[in-house]
Amino acid sequence: MKTPIFTGACVAIVTPFTATGVDYPKLAELIEWQIAAGTDCICICGTTGEGSTMTMEEHKEAIRFCYETVNHRCKVLAGTGSNCTATALELSLYAESCGADGLLIVTPYYNKTTQKGLVEHYTYLADRVHTPIICYNVPSRTGLSFTAETYAALSKHPMINGVKEASGNFDLIAHTRMLCGDEFNIWSGEDGQVVPLMALGGKGVISVVSNVAPELMVRVSHLCLEGNYAEAALVQTQEVVPLSDALFMETNPIPVKTALNMMGKGAGILRMPLCAMTEEHTENLRAALVKAGLLDA
Repeated sequence: MKTPIFTGACVAIVTPFTATGVDYPKLAELIEWQIAAGTDCICICGTTGEGSTMTMEEHKEAIRFCYETVNHRCKVLAGTGSNCTATALELSLYAESCGADGLLIVTPYYNKTTQKGLVEHYTYLADRVHTPIICYNVPSRTGLSFTAETYAALSKHPMINGVKEASGNFDLIAHTRMLCGDEFNIWSGEDGQVVPLMALGGKGVISVVSNVAPELMVRVSHLCLEGNYAEAALVQTQEVVPLSDALFMETNPIPVKTALNMMGKGAGILRMPLCAMTEEHTENLRAALVKAGLLDA
């Protein structure tokens, strides 16, 4: 049995940008808010953190800053994936040197690869680090998905801890559980699917919604960990799903950074090619935040 890097709710935290770089004081405020809310883990430089638009120096400094700011008060997961295996290794080794608890490594995008290539890519990285890896399956962004058989092959490596599953493919998740059992942990990468995935044995969620409602995602994930799926399902359908729908009406992280700025949390600007939300979507988002009690009417 592989001990999961974390259980419960991990926030895929935004990166507050200014016109000249990362706003570290604002990032520190967001991290402190998450820790105070009981968030179990913070994922820095993931998709929501716009890691793909950061320079190598920014990426490394954000990882270091996050780890040092957290200071062992919760787990830290560093986004270190790339479609270039060598780049992924450089980032992973740096995150390891900072003390990160885990490495979140997305499947190679654009150049893609075969299932054999996925095994070779992750095995190459896992052979060279001493920090556990969480694979990241998000075919809507990468054009590539794991198979359950590939997960089974990767589960044999001691440094491959599991996967953030954002495929929405519950048949894949069920077959992965069948083949891997407790040797391969699964976390939801979709806020709207936390309860059903955890009912299949998942360990929690790596969440976008946690950016604006950290207590909510801690609550729903911990209800599942306690086996209280009936109450968790009510929270999922009545509270999480409406927020999740609002935060994905445009490409993530456009809505969530817009929401945080509406809430006065100082999420900063978006980096191109991301752009401001349409006026109609902005008003719909505002209404959703008001309904959720996160913003005054």
